[in-house]
Amino acid sequence: MQLPVQSQSTIYAEGWEAGAGPGDLVEIARTADRAGFGYLASCDHVAIPRRLASAMSTVWYDPVATLAFLAGVTERVRLLSHVAVVGLRHPLLTAKQYATLDHLAGGRLILGVGAGHVREEFEVLGVDFDRRGAVLDESIDALRAALGPDEFPEHHGKLYDFEGLGQRPRPAQESIPLWVGGSSPAAVRRAALKGDGWLPQGDPRDRLPAQIERIRRLREEARIEGAFVIGAITEPLYVGAPAWDVGRRTLTGPPDALAESLRAYRAMGVHQIQVRFRCRSRSELTDQMAAFGADIAPHL
Repeated sequence: MQLPVQSQSTIYAEGWEAGAGPGDLVEIARTADRAGFGYLASCDHVAIPRRLASAMSTVWYDPVATLAFLAGVTERVRLLSHVAVVGLRHPLLTAKQYATLDHLAGGRLILGVGAGHVREEFEVLGVDFDRRGAVLDESIDALRAALGPDEFPEHHGKLYDFEGLGQRPRPAQESIPLWVGGSSPAAVRRAALKGDGWLPQGDPRDRLPAQIERIRRLREEARIEGAFVIGAITEPLYVGAPAWDVGRRTLTGPPDALAESLRAYRAMGVHQIQVRFRCRSRSELTDQMAAFGADIAPHL
């Protein structure tokens, strides 16, 4: 699941999150750990321009700091950047941050990357917004090298060129999973050809089969073998019968009915689902998470 509190876009933030803070994140993370969730995810925005602030808000915690903080209070749950806009930073800087995070977390990092969409963030940092796709493509290659096993990684590209510069600590994992986010044709192609997994951005159920088939075809044509993780973001959920208006898109009902609905994702070729629960308080959220872990997840 994507963590609440750390990003508060008006599209999905619940009212109680505005007054929440670190203690709430700790309790949510510990609940996820106990309930068997696969990962917790945190977003990445450096700064939000005024023109977007009313919709996006300016509350966006730094993902490296947030995930490292929660690594210290959890034991099992993995830690995902969903997504890191890695083109905003030099790959060696990104590698230093995320390698340290993986080292401190005992090998629980999943590095999710994406192209970004806020022009002003790129401009203020001196990065060409219009070339962000090409920047991301090379950044992925550079990060593969910089997050690998070599203390002195080497990469020679059009944008980045480095060798003979050592970085320790190395990641705890021999190979950090790199998932690519986005649902545009370019993002899906990038995920298929350069990633270890795909993080769609808002694809409804009826769009997913065609996207998944395109990924399969692209990898087959490029003769790329090996495991590839396909994700999906589900509809909002509420376990049980809500006593309040949770919205018409929210899936509600008893655990067996919700499990049956969610199994449709597996049938279309999805490997992991990212869930979000409607809730009016932190306690209602953690109750929902615990119920999902105990009564629904085992049937998926």
